[in-house]
Amino acid sequence: MSIARKILENTFVQVLGKLITAALSIIVLKIISGYLGTAGYGDYTTIYQFLAFFGIIADFGIYTITVKEMSRDETKIPVILGNVMGLRSFLAILAMFLAVLTVFLVPRYTGTLIPLGVLIAALATILTLLNGTISSVLQVHLKMQYATIGLVVGKIASVSYMWYVAYVAFTDNLVGGFYHLLWAGVLGNLVMFLITGYYVRRYSKITYRFDFGYWRKVFMTSLPFGVALILNTIYMRLDVILMTFILPHSQSLPNPEADCLKQLCSDTEIGLYGVAMRMLEMLVIIPIYFMNSVLPVMTRYIEEQSQKIRTLMQYSFDFLIATGLPILVGGFILARPIIHFISDSEFVGGNVFQFGSDMAVRILMFAMLFSFVNALFGFTLVVLNKQVKLMYINAGAVVFNIISNIFVIPVWGFRGAAVTSVFSELIILVFAYWTAQKLLGFHLSVRTLVRTAFAVLMMGITVYFGYVFMEEVWFVWQLAVLVPVGGLIYIFFMFKTKAITPEMMHLIRKKP
Repeated sequence: MSIARKILENTFVQVLGKLITAALSIIVLKIISGYLGTAGYGDYTTIYQFLAFFGIIADFGIYTITVKEMSRDETKIPVILGNVMGLRSFLAILAMFLAVLTVFLVPRYTGTLIPLGVLIAALATILTLLNGTISSVLQVHLKMQYATIGLVVGKIASVSYMWYVAYVAFTDNLVGGFYHLLWAGVLGNLVMFLITGYYVRRYSKITYRFDFGYWRKVFMTSLPFGVALILNTIYMRLDVILMTFILPHSQSLPNPEADCLKQLCSDTEIGLYGVAMRMLEMLVIIPIYFMNSVLPVMTRYIEEQSQKIRTLMQYSFDFLIATGLPILVGGFILARPIIHFISDSEFVGGNVFQFGSDMAVRILMFAMLFSFVNALFGFTLVVLNKQVKLMYINAGAVVFNIISNIFVIPVWGFRGAAVTSVFSELIILVFAYWTAQKLLGFHLSVRTLVRTAFAVLMMGITVYFGYVFMEEVWFVWQLAVLVPVGGLIYIFFMFKTKAITPEMMHLIRKKP
């Protein structure tokens, strides 16, 4: 089997698993948003956004560095895994301890469900980090189908518990139900970790090692990339935290329901924004899966100083554009039925609030596309051991994000935060591309990009007029008809314009 085919299959199985879990996540959104309402879902979102700041401390880019190190010498995988397990466990426990300590000290969260919620959800975060650590072994062997099994089964367990909480056990107890929804996440992640561990043992022993010298080496190697990821997380999630502090909470107003229709309230704005951000988070994992599959091959090509690295860069760029651009156009056009499908009618603009989650989706689709391409250049800098440059680039984006959000959130709420996210991603794209291009001297052809854009244009025209024609039709039928039709039109024109060339198909089929 060719390297290209292995990469695509490894990516495909992860994306397929993500699609399945995305479908389950839609059920989760429907359950949670319908059960908790806009304000309750805002608090639920705040908990996970708050933990993300601390979770990235434990992640610290160690997963990517681990895959890179394992790819260099597969005989050392048990030693590397054991030490990374020890280091990651230490960092995870430390980070979650700091998160819990901090949230109980924040006056704004006093008297809300958020502090205890963070304590519960911290357990789920630790399990996620440990699962990511052991799955690095499967990534190196391009056997991520096994990790995908754990992901899907764990999600099924979590959704099942959430359904039981919302519709059976806590129908009249929203506070108790709120916390049990968080426990459902812990259960799902535990199941995922156990299943992934079962398959990892086929390729490596899972034991803790405490070589502190090696810990220091891994930590120092990942430090610049880890800081870059922290900065990335800050500018992606800081808007939610800033909305919490800049805008009033509904509970602080005399007539919460009426007042939050007249002015911007933090919990309702976060609730509306949170649905769109959840959708964005499910999408931006696609380029991460792809680049994690490319990473072992890219590492070998660069260390061998092979000219194949430029071809790999071009094909990676073409794949990411060909994946992200149709999602942008389709998501922009079908934002309303998508939000109606994945959440509740309350979250659709014009039903309760003037601007709904569909507005946030339309804006964030542009951030999604930039994020797809950013993954290529960010991973390239990591392979080149230029994590420090990536750290500086992300630092610039954070400064821009903070300053912009302080000015736009009081006026435009989540709409301003979404636009700021788009420009933050664009800043990273420009500077990451410029830096990687200087170091490798590659030149990306836009021939496939132009052909892809034409195919997307034909798809967009078809979907748009189809949506206008079906405007009064039930939103489920809109999606059931327009998504597959748009996909078929896109694929047809991708072949017709030769955006997908015979050479690409040969590269996938040929033996190494």
